[in-house]
Amino acid sequence: MADNDGALQVELVAADRTVWSGRATMVIARTVEGDVGILRGHAPLLSLLTDAVVEISAEDGDVVVAAVDGGFLSVAADRVSVLSERAVLAEEIDVDAARAELDRQPEGDLAEDDEERRIRRAEARIRAAEKVR
Repeated sequence: MADNDGALQVELVAADRTVWSGRATMVIARTVEGDVGILRGHAPLLSLLTDAVVEISAEDGDVVVAAVDGGFLSVAADRVSVLSERAVLAEEIDVDAARAELDRQPEGDLAEDDEERRIRRAEARIRAAEKVR
């Protein structure tokens, strides 16, 4: 295990940017197998994320909340990497736009899976924004 005074080193990365990086005491994420909480000393893990909310309890006491569009969660030696095509911090989310996306009728011949994913993403953004308001 890495010796970092009881903290995890966490990276929340989207395809176009590092969304958040720092030391944390806990990370909560939703994988395809269910919700997982990561604390110092967690066993190595590699899992697929769903479109959902990720919560990071920063070492300074702040809680970082983000909505992720799927991706991967990797845990090894007290290092946690959350990798997603798109990740948005709760304070960056336009709740009205997310609600409009949720209410929007499907366009054209969108596959049922694609429509369900669009809805899950909008719901995740709304949940993330509501957690910090």
